[in-house]
Amino acid sequence: MSDVWLVVGLGNPGPGYAGNRHNIGYLVVDELVRRLGTPLRAHKTGRAEVAEARLGTPGSDGPRLVLARPRSYMNEVGGPVKALATFYKIEPSRIVVIHDELDIDFGTLRTKLGGGDNGHNGLKSLRSSFGTGDFYRVRAGIGRPSGRQDVADFVLSDYSGVERKELPFQVDSAADAVESLVLQGLDKTQQKFNS
Repeated sequence: MSDVWLVVGLGNPGPGYAGNRHNIGYLVVDELVRRLGTPLRAHKTGRAEVAEARLGTPGSDGPRLVLARPRSYMNEVGGPVKALATFYKIEPSRIVVIHDELDIDFGTLRTKLGGGDNGHNGLKSLRSSFGTGDFYRVRAGIGRPSGRQDVADFVLSDYSGVERKELPFQVDSAADAVESLVLQGLDKTQQKFNS
């Protein structure tokens, strides 16, 4: 088994979706890429951009990460992620998926291993492709829409002005949570981030 971790940010490709609540996973991968100083490049499997780096100080032999942004729509994300996992010989237990979560208030994070898809099309697609939901999740809260706004419209709408001011802090915390999961494990990460 590989010592590599696959860190997947869920989102929809294209500039029209860039500011959507559904794209928090892309934003967190972008932050990790910035921290590690390795640009995203198209992967030979086709439908993903990846950056490979070691976590820790430059020159250290910390855990190897493959940071990925699938270039498919949310409901088809399982195929590209499964192709990457196969290519790098990574088991689901070494995958961290970053995604938006309706049932958690905006600005709040939760980390966990396994679970259902809770109606999230990206998670549904991943579970279908892997035959299991036993991968790590960094769940970035977006809250539920107020009033009668349709959930699909809500997740595909941009953050509010107030939220946009707070968003960098949430992205930063989610990136910290990913690093903590890989370096310190789930228990310590949950103690720190699932407050």
